[in-house]
This record gives sequence, C-alpha cells and structure tokens, in this order.
Amino acid sequence: MESRLLELVGENLLDPPAPLTADSDLFEAGLDSMAIMQLVLLLEEHFGVTIDPAELSLDNFRSARRIARLIRSKADAPS
Repeated sequence: MESRLLELVGENLLDPPAPLTADSDLFEAGLDSMAIMQLVLLLEEHFGVTIDPAELSLDNFRSARRIARLIRSKADAPS
C-alpha cells in the first residue's frame, strides 16, 4: 500500500527532488494544505475509504507509512 501511495503522491501532487520512501516526510517534500485536500480525494477514490476532517492531522499525513496506517484502520473498522 505504501508504494501505491507514493505513486499517487508523486504522479499527482509532488515533484520531489529525491525519490520518496515510505518514511519520507511528505511535508518536507512539499505537501501543503491544498495538496492534502487533493490527496484525501485520491485516497477516498482509490482505497474506498472516507477520511473524516478530524483525521486531517500532521501526524496522519506525515509519511506514506502513516497514511497507510490510517487507511488500514479505516478499512478494518466496522461500518
């Protein structure tokens, strides 16, 4: 999942000077509030989850690994 997240970020949101890894700090790579909103739409579309506004935190969106953790927790949660 982390590699797919990195593809989405790299293809649609950021053009980082160096390759991103699952633990790269996405904010240092240029992720900002506008890009987060675009990313949320991509996540909801590609992974079939709904991201609650309360979950839009620096902690949840710091890296692909943390975003994957959020998505997995949403996928595992009962509806």
